[in-house]
Amino acid sequence: MRHIRHDDDGLHIENAAPPEPGPGELLVRTEAIGVTLPVVRKVAAGEPTELGGEVAGEVVAVGAGVSGFAVGERVTGLCFKDGYAEFTVLTEAMASKIPEGASAVDAVALVRAGLVARGAYEAAGHLAGESVLVTAAASATGHIALQLARLGGASRVVAAVGSPDKAEFVRGFGADEVVTYGQENWGEPVDVVLDAVGGALLSPAIAALAPNGRLVAFSSGGGTIQAYDLLVGAKTVIGFQMAMIAREQPARYAAWREGLWDLRGAGKIRTAVAARFPLEDAAKAHELIVSRANLGKVVLVTGP
Repeated sequence: MRHIRHDDDGLHIENAAPPEPGPGELLVRTEAIGVTLPVVRKVAAGEPTELGGEVAGEVVAVGAGVSGFAVGERVTGLCFKDGYAEFTVLTEAMASKIPEGASAVDAVALVRAGLVARGAYEAAGHLAGESVLVTAAASATGHIALQLARLGGASRVVAAVGSPDKAEFVRGFGADEVVTYGQENWGEPVDVVLDAVGGALLSPAIAALAPNGRLVAFSSGGGTIQAYDLLVGAKTVIGFQMAMIAREQPARYAAWREGLWDLRGAGKIRTAVAARFPLEDAAKAHELIVSRANLGKVVLVTGP
């Protein structure tokens, strides 16, 4: 099989033997692979990292003890290593079936990014009647978060983006207002910030909160918050990690996932795919995300 190897010189395609599924695992012939920001950040920084991410494709073998899936079924899920490959392994717990009529690209654009957006939304608490600001609003997760905030009855939805040329895109997914990171003032304060960026953006994001407002931090970008910035307005920061929900609350994780497919099937949420790259162009896919030019999900495909 073809797969992508990561070393000190970047990303390279090479041939390797397909993996074997172990107990509780599925071997999947991949059709689409979602490129995730945490992996892109680590590769760009030259850090050792496993090339994991969302994958979607057909089950070609199952390991011992697998009961919920069969060979020939189409599935999607999150793998934690060797995801940039024509064949990869998913644990049964992280896999779900792709509904009839949905493509592999649909699946990697919706499920993981949508779960993170849904989880951040839930962590924020009651949003009906409140104003909400979403950072990285044009990203794979951000544009879904905009739609969930709107569906949840937010009184005002603000999209924060890196450049003005993304304004039309985010307005198309429910934003009432658009601000850019470089603006000195982000407008009228909001009740909730859903922050997918972190780093240097944390300070202006905290400043954008109204008194008693709350920020949900779910970025891999790190960053530091000054205690005084919270105290002065009685503001709150809530940390959210999707992996903890998947590991500790599997029933809730599954309900969120099925809910996303239901919303998509009903036409209540849409997903945007910024670009599709063949597997061998994984480095170009990473470059697109590093440049912050993507509008929606960036996907690698293994076939035509």
